[in-house]
Amino acid sequence: MTQHADVVVIGGGQAGLAAGYHLRRNKLDFVILDAQSAPGGAWRHTWDSLHLFSPAAFSSLPGRLMPAQAGQEYPDATHVVDYLADYEQRYDLPVQRPVRVSAVRPDGGWLRVEADAGVWTAGAVVSATGTWWRPFLPAVPGREVFAGRQLHTTGYRRPADFAGQRVVVVGGGNSGAQIAADLTASDGVDLTWVTQRPPRYLADDIDGRALFDAATARRRALDEGAADTGGVASLGDIVAVPPVRSARDAGLLKAQPMFERLTSGGVVWADGTSARADVVIWCTGFRPALSHLAPLGLRGTRGHIATEGTRAVGEPRLHLLGYGDWTGPASATLIGVGRPAREAAAEIAALLS
Repeated sequence: MTQHADVVVIGGGQAGLAAGYHLRRNKLDFVILDAQSAPGGAWRHTWDSLHLFSPAAFSSLPGRLMPAQAGQEYPDATHVVDYLADYEQRYDLPVQRPVRVSAVRPDGGWLRVEADAGVWTAGAVVSATGTWWRPFLPAVPGREVFAGRQLHTTGYRRPADFAGQRVVVVGGGNSGAQIAADLTASDGVDLTWVTQRPPRYLADDIDGRALFDAATARRRALDEGAADTGGVASLGDIVAVPPVRSARDAGLLKAQPMFERLTSGGVVWADGTSARADVVIWCTGFRPALSHLAPLGLRGTRGHIATEGTRAVGEPRLHLLGYGDWTGPASATLIGVGRPAREAAAEIAALLS
């Protein structure tokens, strides 16, 4: 049986919940379809030592401040999961899970949302599936012949899993630096950290609050036709959270340039230097998880869909939320997703009226 709602939100993580909050305030009938078995989105799957970049009060979704975590200036992922579960319950958001959406396609005057739990028709769809579910692995020569273990950021949990092993961590962003720092805490790990360019640390006093301000200022400048400020990228690549700062200051985070290729037993640099390796951890980023939107034929360069704000240019009934700056300044963050969620809900309400 086909069900109907004014709006179908695909994804029940932080972006989907923020959308639900504002859709409710606009008095729209909606449902949130979440592929996960429990609340928390991608935060349920991160590594054990991960902490936010900002204090709790500056890491909140609209309408509900995140409470502080006892003994922690920067809350950990478990605290975020608890907060998201409480948020969902507090606002009685209509989340159905686990429901995996396979396709969104036009259906006359509606959009048709096809999932393993049934079919919905809707006047509008908000896609909020994020990027965690689509890890990116670079095409490095020899990756297919390496005899050791390879995993992405998404597969890393704790340094104890690598005791006694030679580990190469690839990536000069926050994930690469944090996982490399995490592994330095284990005496049994022989760590090699490689980056495309020398690590660029943000000033030690910069946290998520400043990053949100920088992203917002860049978007405002671009909207006004002013020069591009560079946003967060102009400040650096790595937030010096306490564990990273400690490992760096102790001389434990010494980055090597990117190797040229992998062999069956390790990695080789352009000058012929080599290193043995048992494990390679690819901290090489993500792409937007948008395969469910393929039937709409909207994808452009780098897998992105052209948008104005959050609204898809080629399909005004579709909004994309939480994938990065191209769907709203800092919209992939807890504090940053609120404003684009509010604007998306307002546009949808106007469309459906």
